[in-house]
Amino acid sequence: MNGTGSVRTGRLGALVVGALAGAVLAVSRRGRAPATPVGTALVPPLAPDLASLPDLTSLQRERDAAEAANAAKSRYLANVSHEIRSPLNAIYGYAQLLERGANIDTVEAARVIRRSAEHLTDLVEGLLDISLVENGVTRVSTDTVRLPAFIDQVDRMFRPAAAAKGLAFRTEITGRLPDYVRTDQKRLRQALINLIANAIKYTQTGEVVLAVRYAAQIAVFEVRDTGPGIAPESREAIFAPFDRGVEGARGGGIGLGLPITRAIVQILGGELELDSEPGRGSCFRVRVMLGQVVGHRDGPGEAPGRPARVATGYLGPRRSILAADDDPRQLAFVRQVLGDLGFDVVAAPDGETALAIARARRFDLALLDIAMPGWSGWETAAALRKLGGADMRIVMLSANAHERHGQSDPTDLAAHDRFLVKPVEIDTLADTIGELLGLTWTFAEAPPAAPETPAQAAEAEHAALPDAAREHVEALRERVRIGHVRGIEAEIRALEGMVGADHPLVPKLYDCLDRFDLSGLARMLEKA
Repeated sequence: MNGTGSVRTGRLGALVVGALAGAVLAVSRRGRAPATPVGTALVPPLAPDLASLPDLTSLQRERDAAEAANAAKSRYLANVSHEIRSPLNAIYGYAQLLERGANIDTVEAARVIRRSAEHLTDLVEGLLDISLVENGVTRVSTDTVRLPAFIDQVDRMFRPAAAAKGLAFRTEITGRLPDYVRTDQKRLRQALINLIANAIKYTQTGEVVLAVRYAAQIAVFEVRDTGPGIAPESREAIFAPFDRGVEGARGGGIGLGLPITRAIVQILGGELELDSEPGRGSCFRVRVMLGQVVGHRDGPGEAPGRPARVATGYLGPRRSILAADDDPRQLAFVRQVLGDLGFDVVAAPDGETALAIARARRFDLALLDIAMPGWSGWETAAALRKLGGADMRIVMLSANAHERHGQSDPTDLAAHDRFLVKPVEIDTLADTIGELLGLTWTFAEAPPAAPETPAQAAEAEHAALPDAAREHVEALRERVRIGHVRGIEAEIRALEGMVGADHPLVPKLYDCLDRFDLSGLARMLEKA
């Protein structure tokens, strides 16, 4: 009797232990144990082997790690929310003032709205690059890049910022660089910009160096600084999009720079390495393949020293464009922009209507939004391609990050010629259409600057710039040379912050920028 009771007691104890272990495991995984129907056995008839039960300590550690990650993500999303709401507030506020006819400077209001929109776009693009890597998507653009000029542009971009902090900034080139290489120019530039901006931000004394070398189709870019360095325990955290690290938290921002940089380098098929010694500085090393291009000549828009111009039309017969979008505001924008360039634009609110219009007449090119009710843009593109063959060029427009990289339909590449992501810059849209249709653009001379009085001319001539402002003038000249409008505005504002808004040169620079008179800017800077 006692022997049987001992066996039963031992088996009951095993059953209870097994039931408790199962309950704890369920709570760890789902937060609570599911209810057990009456009459259902809690455990198998035989007691489980205790050695096979899960390690509760390990499960607790995993649960704690998951909770910490969620908490970091929540804090990060709160920061991102603030980063989004700030420019949105500026856009919303100025839009209301303009709508009410308030007595404000409309040009300055437009500048604020555009800069705020650009900030939002950059933020979304950065988050997208991280998402692409996490989802295994690595499609890149292939540009022919003039490598020495590319490096020179990056160098000139950061000299004023380094000088303003009292830092030395220099570029070291080891060996000979090829004249032209193939890479995704925008992404490579963004990666270097992020690394150099971070180095200048966290370095208080000393120098920041951009070192470049090239051998066997491999380029190595090193960004070295004499900053505080990064502790070993923080080196992985600084690359995590939901953790800014200790120094990042002190410096402000939302902690996207380094995660985006690593994502970009991975997209380019390269490697990003970090060497750092606390108290002595850091070295971020980007190693990426840049295939050399032999025999390439400068195109019309690539010639060094030639300022960008604004197209006003094109040579030859009038071309027709079919635009399909369910958003009437987008259609109005397209009709305004392309109509001003001389295109015959016909609008359609959906894919079915677009196809009906295309059956009645011929079009040279179609602009199709993807997310339309009824037929999607992909379906419309396929139908148009079947109707008109390869004669009609098709450009897809979308704000969807995944569709941007062709994930929605593996067969869509045969149905379209180009893919543009909203928001679309006017120059990008015009360049794409011009390339697809083989257009030769016509340009108008920039409007002349407003005549100045002799007193104003004398004032400007004698208003010397301080030596510290020379770096900004040089950087401004470089941005005018390459037609980098955002960079031009940034440098004018930096110069304004140094010499003051009442300096005679500042309003003249803004006036040329507002009229997109890059030639006038270049002439003015030569005299500065």
